[in-house]
Amino acid sequence: MTTTKWVLDPAHSEISFKVKHLMISTVTGTLDKFNIELNATKEDFSDATITFTADIASINTHSDQRDTHLKSADFFDSEKYPQIKFVSESVHKKSDASLVITGNLTIRNITKSVEVHAEFGGIGKDPFGNVKAGFSVDTKINREDFGLTWNAALETGGVLVGAEVRVLADIQLIKQG
Repeated sequence: MTTTKWVLDPAHSEISFKVKHLMISTVTGTLDKFNIELNATKEDFSDATITFTADIASINTHSDQRDTHLKSADFFDSEKYPQIKFVSESVHKKSDASLVITGNLTIRNITKSVEVHAEFGGIGKDPFGNVKAGFSVDTKINREDFGLTWNAALETGGVLVGAEVRVLADIQLIKQG
């Protein structure tokens, strides 16, 4: 079978993350610079291999002070570890539109196996003749598992920053060749 390569359409893709702040609300941020490559022989992507990278320097929470703190050694240490990386190990098709992707996520040079849920939106052709595939992705990770342990205790109990981080993405890929 022929392997088809799919690459990121950055103009129609986004990645965001959400984390609890003060135990009472949620702060949302984005990773504005990232890349995805997918290779598959099957049209349903059930045999896909996926590589994802994101540049920590592109983190954006709409607060310069918070972004600087997130890039510091307290969190991502972007000078020493400039990228987040995910490499798939397996793809399990749950239904026609639902995939579970298991792979290795590396943050701060710590690699852990994670499970990512993807909804396959389908394949379509844009007005310029490009064949595209769309996915919505959702997963949760514990930031402390990756050495992102900085926090501050609150007078009222609890902590400033939650441990669970929800990652959401809407991705369009362009078929190559």
